[in-house]
Amino acid sequence: MKVSYNWLQTYLDFTYTAEELSDILTQTGLEVESIETFEQIRGGLKGVIVGEVLTCEQHPNADKLKVTTVHIGSETPLQIVCGAPNVATGQKVLVATVGTTLYPQPDQAFDIKKAKIRGVASEGMLCAEDELGLGQSHDGILVLPPETAVGTPASDYFKLEKDIQLEIGLTPNRSDAMGHIGVVRDIRAFHNLTQVQKLDIKFPPFKQLHNAEFPELSIEVTDQHACKRYLAIELDQVKVGASPVWLQNRLKAVGLQPINNVVDISNFVQLELGTPLHIFDAQQTGTSIEVRCAEPNENFTGLDKQNYKLAGHELVIANQKGVLCLAGILGGLESSVTTQTTQLLIESALFDAVRIRKAARQHGLNTDASFRFERGVDPELTHSALLRCVGLLQELTGAQIKSATYQFNGDTPKSISLHLNKKEVTKIIGNDLPNSQIEQILIDLDFKINAFSDSTWDLTVPSYRTDVTRPIDVIEEILRIYGLNNITLPEKWNFSLSPKLGAASDLEKEACAEFLVGRAYLEVMNNSLTKKQYHAYLDESFGQAIGLLNPLSQDLAHLRQSLIFGLLENIAHNQNRQQANLQLFEFGQDYQLVEQKHIETQRLALSLIGKKEDENWNNNSPQEFNFFDLKKEVIAILERFGIAHDSKEVANPNPLFEQGYAIHLNGKILVELGKVHPKIQQDFAIKQAVYYAQLNWPLLTKEALKRKIGFKELPKSFAVRRDLSLLIDQQTTYQDLASCARRAETKLLQDVQLFDVYEGKNLPQGKKSYALAFYLQDGQQTLGEVQIEKAMKRIMNALEKDCAAQLRS
Repeated sequence: MKVSYNWLQTYLDFTYTAEELSDILTQTGLEVESIETFEQIRGGLKGVIVGEVLTCEQHPNADKLKVTTVHIGSETPLQIVCGAPNVATGQKVLVATVGTTLYPQPDQAFDIKKAKIRGVASEGMLCAEDELGLGQSHDGILVLPPETAVGTPASDYFKLEKDIQLEIGLTPNRSDAMGHIGVVRDIRAFHNLTQVQKLDIKFPPFKQLHNAEFPELSIEVTDQHACKRYLAIELDQVKVGASPVWLQNRLKAVGLQPINNVVDISNFVQLELGTPLHIFDAQQTGTSIEVRCAEPNENFTGLDKQNYKLAGHELVIANQKGVLCLAGILGGLESSVTTQTTQLLIESALFDAVRIRKAARQHGLNTDASFRFERGVDPELTHSALLRCVGLLQELTGAQIKSATYQFNGDTPKSISLHLNKKEVTKIIGNDLPNSQIEQILIDLDFKINAFSDSTWDLTVPSYRTDVTRPIDVIEEILRIYGLNNITLPEKWNFSLSPKLGAASDLEKEACAEFLVGRAYLEVMNNSLTKKQYHAYLDESFGQAIGLLNPLSQDLAHLRQSLIFGLLENIAHNQNRQQANLQLFEFGQDYQLVEQKHIETQRLALSLIGKKEDENWNNNSPQEFNFFDLKKEVIAILERFGIAHDSKEVANPNPLFEQGYAIHLNGKILVELGKVHPKIQQDFAIKQAVYYAQLNWPLLTKEALKRKIGFKELPKSFAVRRDLSLLIDQQTTYQDLASCARRAETKLLQDVQLFDVYEGKNLPQGKKSYALAFYLQDGQQTLGEVQIEKAMKRIMNALEKDCAAQLRS
């Protein structure tokens, strides 16, 4: 948003330079992104001086040229060749001296140089109105009144305005600063906190109307959910024409081109107060209008001359013939103000932000009005904006009031009351601010202090601060005016740089990310906002979906309940671009609503699809990824954090997977993994099997931080392998056997590997055969047969007892 330095000064008598003002606004939360100089006439007519024509003679070599001598206040008059038909001796004229750059149009420049014209030297130019950029006339040179002083700079004679434009990167929550008055409010608060001499805002006049006895307007608000407040008044005897120079300069200084006095006044009030207005040609609106919801497929032609087919959810202003205006977004061409307009209908309203945003996105529109309505305008200013507009129209167009003021007041936002505790302010900010400073800030930001007792303020939040709903929001307001730079840092920090238990430190994330990248993974980052329809794939174990109050689109309407859908979108996107073999990982949060509690959990998600390696001359049929490849990656991560052997693997029904599997740690789910369900895969138009795993990152890091890193010497002896072929029950798993063996032999057993599985003939019903390799090693000495046999006996006894395993002969 662009604001004018001179415009701001009309409301507050500050003396800061533009650079100082930029620093103040940035410190208080209105970041200034750029500063540019605005000139009423580009170049400021620098080098153009008032002169007097001393002599005027016919050019010896040209019938239509004159040779003049012009006095501009210097010792020697200038000889200038001029082709204007009206040049004459004794005239006061405007002289562009050598070296001057003129801009007949802002993007067209030409330099004045010494020249010979038809053999006669010329040292400047006598200027016409259009050559100076002052108008369109080129009938002759511009002749000034006889009393004009010679040598006066043209910029002084015309009193050209020079201004400075500051562009603010306005964040969505700062709807209070969408007009110059809102920006001035922050400047006042900063100034009054830091300076002895206090300043107050000089508000513009709001002319009261005495029109209750005038005829009433025929207006009906039928969509009262979308239209919270609607005010209107009709004026006649309007004379549409060019705006006065001061009004044109105000608009030009913030990047708007003047159109006519009526439209310019509407834009001026919007930029002043932050409240959008709309002005109709009352002769085109008819005798009655309605504020209603659009009909499906209803047509509307906007001011941009584009035809819009409405979806049926938009709020419109309409008459008996059809739609006049897309409310809060775009005016209609048919009811627009033209040079023939003599009657006006002025609208000042409060529209629902969600409905305006939805309609604007639907039709790809982003107007100054929708920008403001989407963020929320001040409900208290709708009447003030109407009064301000009517006053300026009466002053600048000669308009007369024709009707009583129509007012509809629906369900407007109520003022919020909050309690602010001084101890909480000190705790959050870190500095113990005096009560007087806190109260000064609150008063200058228009917070009403109702009472103060027991170190607690009872406050009423101003109506335009739609983003302030909690005490912490008020503390943020105090802090931004007080200044982050003024916070005193303690000499000694009373905290540890070690991550807390359960916290996912950046170092651990970075280490895990590097570990995965080293294993040929690519990291992705997806939006936490996703489509509502993804919720249909999930069951109650994922909680309820959390929707946004004001979604930008239906594709970004809900917080994600799982990271899987973002990764599937990534896979589908890459698959459509001939990238079929992928190893992806992502760190991110998922969000669930469980028993009315919002739960946010950080996850590490992995996905595999396609072939393990690209085809090459040595391997033209590489294998595809399978479930065990995914499990191997998960185990590698757990081993990296030192907790692989403490976990328990179990089957885990999950709607995301064709067959789900989980790894538990201390009774909690640490990892969920499996092959993505074919129905989900098909809905995403993915052609190959996808394997997905997600890890509970806080639980993983919490457990990892409990483990001490130990170092030991490399073993001095070789490991010994012993194999057992076991007959076991169908429900017994490898994990059951490996865990049992490790419990039985804690000193020598280093690893357990499954190398053969048999299920089929010659086995009792309900049985299967596993062949396991057991690796035994003593780091200090070579194992003897007696030690090996004793260790294997302990292992076999435990397997028989705990897992009902039998040795196969």
